[in-house]
Parts: sequence; C-alpha cells; structure tokens
Amino acid sequence: MREHVVFSDDGTRIGAWRTDVDGPDVLLSPGLGAAPTAWPVLRVARVHGWRHRGTPGSHRPADPARIGLRDHVADAVAVLDAGGVERCVVVGWAMGVTVAAALALRHPDRVSGLMLVAGAPGDPFAGVLGLPGVPEDVRRLVGVASAKALRRVGPLLGAVLHRVPAPGGPWPVVESLRRFLEHDWVWYFTLALALGSAPRLDLTGVTCPTTVLAGRYDWLAAPDSVVGPVAGLPQARVRVLPNTHFLPLEAPGVVVDELVLLLDRAAAVDRAVDRALEEARGPAAGRGAPDLLTSRSRPRA
Repeated sequence: MREHVVFSDDGTRIGAWRTDVDGPDVLLSPGLGAAPTAWPVLRVARVHGWRHRGTPGSHRPADPARIGLRDHVADAVAVLDAGGVERCVVVGWAMGVTVAAALALRHPDRVSGLMLVAGAPGDPFAGVLGLPGVPEDVRRLVGVASAKALRRVGPLLGAVLHRVPAPGGPWPVVESLRRFLEHDWVWYFTLALALGSAPRLDLTGVTCPTTVLAGRYDWLAAPDSVVGPVAGLPQARVRVLPNTHFLPLEAPGVVVDELVLLLDRAAAVDRAVDRALEEARGPAAGRGAPDLLTSRSRPRA
C-alpha cells in the first residue's frame, strides 16, 4: 500500500493511500476513522482511499465547521483527481455509505458503479437499534444522544483506550483495532455528529449498477435503513447477510466476490453505452448530431 497526501478544495491536507495492483480503479469511502486494514484485500483492482479530516494521518480543517457531507465528498474527489481516476466503482462502508452515495448523486460522471455496505445513505443515526417495531425517530434520538454523551466523555475515553494494549499479531482485524484506539474521541464524535446530520438521500437519480450488502444483526445500521433507499433502483443487487456491522471483517470473501461482480457489471454497462454512442454518431458524423444523454452526463445538485 502506498501512502500519499492530497489537498481538498478548502486546502485541508488529507492523508490518502492506494494499493499497488494492476487492475481497474476502485474508490473506498471508509467507515468513519477506519484503517485501510479493516477492508478485505482486493487483488484484482487498485483501491484508493483516504483518512477522514482530523483523524490520524490527516489534518483538521482550518475552519472547524468544514466537516460536513460536502467536505467529505470534496475529499473523495481530491483523491480521485490525485490518482488520475476519471471514473470508477465507488464503495462505501458504514458512514462512508453517505459519502459514496452523495458522490454518485453529485458527480455521476465519476461513478461507474456503487457498492453500499452496512450503512444508510444519509440520516445514519436513524438506523441504530435495528429492532423490529422501533420507530426511526426513536432510533435517531438514541443514536444522536449516545454520540453526544460519548463526545462529552471523550477525554476519559482517550485516557483509557489509548492505554489499552491491543493484542499482538499480523492479522488485519488486530491492526484495525490498534489504529482505531488511537483516535481523539472528542474529535471523532464531533465528526460523527456532523456527518450524521446529513438527511436521507434520495437515490432515484442513481442509474449505475449498484450493490447493497446489509447485516441482519447490525445494531448500528438496521437492514431496513440500508436496503429501503435502494429498493426501487433499476440496477440494484441486494443481499442481507447473517452478519453484524463489521461485515467486511466477518465475511471478506463475500464482499470481495460481490465487488468483483460489480466491477464486471459496471464494465458491461460502460461497453454498452459506448457502443450505443458509436452507433448513434456513426451515420450522423459531421452533421452536428447531439450526444446521447447518459448517466455519465446527468449531474445532480
């Protein structure tokens, strides 16, 4: 994995990374504060990712208010630009799902496929306590109140968790835990509350191939909050698995297989669009025929 630095549109220095693989590009919108090792190894694609603002490896913005959804999307675009990636499959996990979905809506020309894992596209706190019969308003209230309470005791959390010895070993889950314990917990929950205030996104405008993976026993992102927003999309593939919120760590083989399938679906759609454009332009070449309007050219505010 190669570490590098990108600068977002507000000048914030963002720690980014990419894998050294000869294959199609994939952008990973990570779970909040999650280390790259929390995601399964993908040997058939070059994965690009970044570390959230103010978390270990990235700087805090000069303006502390610049931690909303728009800012995270700008960081994602900066990573794509720095990697020379014009268009690719985008994967979101947990709160990273909100960023991935917003990127697909606001920059559809940059997203050829979308994979949403164990997270809702916006309003993430409405998905906590995924018990049958618990209204979303109650879930949201509990989620926001819990995050605020944890932010208040952030210094105590840091004093305790920074001294907790992570178990030894080279396994990805151990490295992920070790990195996670390093967070400034006041800042972490400040980020969570800011990103968590984003409203539920209307994904109607998403026309690229989409895959959604939900954990049946996920108490942080209830399956209905994960699956519901994509139910009507024309190219959505949905799986509810017997896992929790940490689905990428619990079922890495399934995640990798689904991502490979999504890469194939996205490539097939792109080939079909290219053929359609060629056929439409062929007989009218030189006569000023307009380009077809495709999912690559429908940005959304």
